[in-house]
Amino acid sequence: MVRGDFGGGRGAPRGRGGPPRGGPRGGRGGPRGGRGGPRGMKGGSKVLIEPHRFPGIFIARGNEDSLVTKSFAPGESVYQEKRIPVQVGEDKIEYRVWNPYRSKIAAAILGGIDQIWIQPGAKVLYLGAASGTTVSHVSDIVGPEGAVYAVEFSHRSGRDLVNMAKRRTNVIPIVDDARHPMRYRMLVPMVDVIFADVAQRDQARILAHNAQHFVKNGGHFVISIKANCIDSTVEPSVVFEREIETLKEMGFAPKEMLTLEPYEVDHAVVAGEYKPFE
Repeated sequence: MVRGDFGGGRGAPRGRGGPPRGGPRGGRGGPRGGRGGPRGMKGGSKVLIEPHRFPGIFIARGNEDSLVTKSFAPGESVYQEKRIPVQVGEDKIEYRVWNPYRSKIAAAILGGIDQIWIQPGAKVLYLGAASGTTVSHVSDIVGPEGAVYAVEFSHRSGRDLVNMAKRRTNVIPIVDDARHPMRYRMLVPMVDVIFADVAQRDQARILAHNAQHFVKNGGHFVISIKANCIDSTVEPSVVFEREIETLKEMGFAPKEMLTLEPYEVDHAVVAGEYKPFE
């Protein structure tokens, strides 16, 4: 992981790196957070559930520590992820292991990102929802008081997304092109956070176009940048620098950038605030 913050004018990091995808699953290096929180709950005989420093996210302590979320739809697996049942009095709670090799947000959390702004009760616009793997964990986090407006262009992935949402009433699946937010303007209210994982050359413009319609002034954004989808002729660090400058020009205030090795190669996540009127 390489990180940069924008408070002191430091530039984006340089260099490719990180081992290829497909290594051992489940939180290499150990999840961060959990310090100072309550002792946690036992799941089964060998797993202890502790709160992460981000609300709505937890750490399962066992033979291998894992990032987990509390399932919004207990008893149902979305992508054959491991589920951990926990008995609390007469109630059974189910936690789902969040695989950082399948999720840019999970990879950023394990990499130590300072803030993601996705929390219980939040309204989230998710661009590039695919079949709903990460969307399902965001659904777990925001809970019944929050909502995830999940936009996916592919009809094949969209079918899986719609099926996943049948048991998750806080997910609103939208099978449409994120380049045209006016098409779904009647479905999406003003949101607290926008996340984009669209892997397109004009992804900054797509993010900005949606933010103009749906993100509160002073709301927040997180974008996953895949360098070779934008320009494969230059170093990824150069691509990341250019995209950050483009985001600034479009009313975003980047606060942090984090590369996603070892979970993704030549990927970075940029997070910050949306301030179009400053």
